[in-house]
Amino acid sequence: MTPAINLLKKARTGYQIHSYTHDPKSASYGLEAAEKLGIEPLRVFKTLLARTEKGELLVAVVPVAGTLDLKAMALAAGVRKVDMADPRDAEKVTGYLVGGISPLGQKKRLRTFIDMSARLLDTLFVSAGRRGLEVELAPAVLADNCGAAFAPIGRP
Repeated sequence: MTPAINLLKKARTGYQIHSYTHDPKSASYGLEAAEKLGIEPLRVFKTLLARTEKGELLVAVVPVAGTLDLKAMALAAGVRKVDMADPRDAEKVTGYLVGGISPLGQKKRLRTFIDMSARLLDTLFVSAGRRGLEVELAPAVLADNCGAAFAPIGRP
């Protein structure tokens, strides 16, 4: 079990685990998940880390079919500017490998923002903490279990 799954088990909340065989040659982890699980890419969300001008790391959860709007992320976080975090820093602080970073069960709890588009869905998919492993849950359940706020941070 991953820390993300353990967190959800402990919370006794509704979720479903989905697994698939990950292809190491895949260009996009999130789009691969959508394709292999047969779900719309708008329902699969990727977990990205951004760094503020003061060095604070932030978590952004956006649809795999789009990108993170860095200006919108800065606005949501109440900071002047954010840039994408170094992947090594992301792995170190979350405890997960790139391509399997979950917004749930990270080693260090960081301020987390989920794109507003998630609120339109009954359920969404995020990494369960390992490449080839996704968790399906309601957007509110995700937000509650990672202390996230919803904000318009994604771009199609």
